[in-house]
Amino acid sequence: MSGALALALALGGSFALSWLLTGRVLAYLRRKAILDHPNDRSSHSIPTPRGGGWGVMLTLLPAWAVIAATADDPLRALPILVGAVALMAVSWMDDRRGLGPAPRFLAQIAAVVAGLSALPGSALPGDGLVFQGLLPFWADRLVAAVGWLWFVNLFNFMDGIDGLAGGEAASIGAGLALVAALAGLDPALALYGLAAAGAALGFLMWNWYPAKLFMGDVGSVPLGFTLGWLLLALAASGLWVAALLIPAYFLADATFTLLRRLVEGKKVWQAHREHFYQKATQRGRSHAQVVRLVLMLNAALLLLAAASLALGWVVLPAAAAAVVLLLALLARPVRAAA
Repeated sequence: MSGALALALALGGSFALSWLLTGRVLAYLRRKAILDHPNDRSSHSIPTPRGGGWGVMLTLLPAWAVIAATADDPLRALPILVGAVALMAVSWMDDRRGLGPAPRFLAQIAAVVAGLSALPGSALPGDGLVFQGLLPFWADRLVAAVGWLWFVNLFNFMDGIDGLAGGEAASIGAGLALVAALAGLDPALALYGLAAAGAALGFLMWNWYPAKLFMGDVGSVPLGFTLGWLLLALAASGLWVAALLIPAYFLADATFTLLRRLVEGKKVWQAHREHFYQKATQRGRSHAQVVRLVLMLNAALLLLAAASLALGWVVLPAAAAAVVLLLALLARPVRAAA
């Protein structure tokens, strides 16, 4: 099979399967009345089925298993697949009955540790050094683990309005595939990225504003875990600038909001409506308007990530300026029509 055909199948096949499975999941959730009821922290006003992430992950994981089986190192992705399944199980229990932060966090730690210590040698390319030897091995592993855990949780935090998490997952997957292909990395990385993008786009057909269903933790947590692994793999291949740029909006919004809440003495583990994207909807923008703005920024970030292959770190100021401009725009109230 040619490389172009494999890439097309990874994207198109995952899109079609995710669209189909998400529709089936929606019917099941409606039949069982598994609904997300509005509360004072919600960005929706009517009860909506929650658990659409099943459609995404039941597409992504089999697709990744097929890709892994044909890769040069078929065992590299095994702990990622197992970890994602475990996180799906724990997250579904949280979606249905509600779990405290301790069991959720312990499950995430176990999945990340397994991913970083995977056999043979490492789940990451080469020697698995994310920071390219700037840190000793133990420190490299520790910082990578903390960053991975943060990404899993921020992806969950940022799943708060229609289309945002699905659109971001599609952007990250497509960006990873583009950069991996341009850099001549292991072809499996591009295939993993396109499979993730296709699965997210299939779900997005049902989740675009107004959403027919929500992703739920069963989707956002394992999706953050799998995408986080791909970003670490990109960094471990030496492309740390691209790995930072591709998810830059989610990183900036979630991290800045966390730091602000810490300074204000608030409980950072509690749900809230203080992210920039949430404030934008409170100040007059629709979910679709906010997501379109984020996708426009993501397109610019992907171009800068591709440019970083030749230019390196010098693209970072332009990316930072673009992210700050969007955050400032989201923070502004929308003027009412005269």
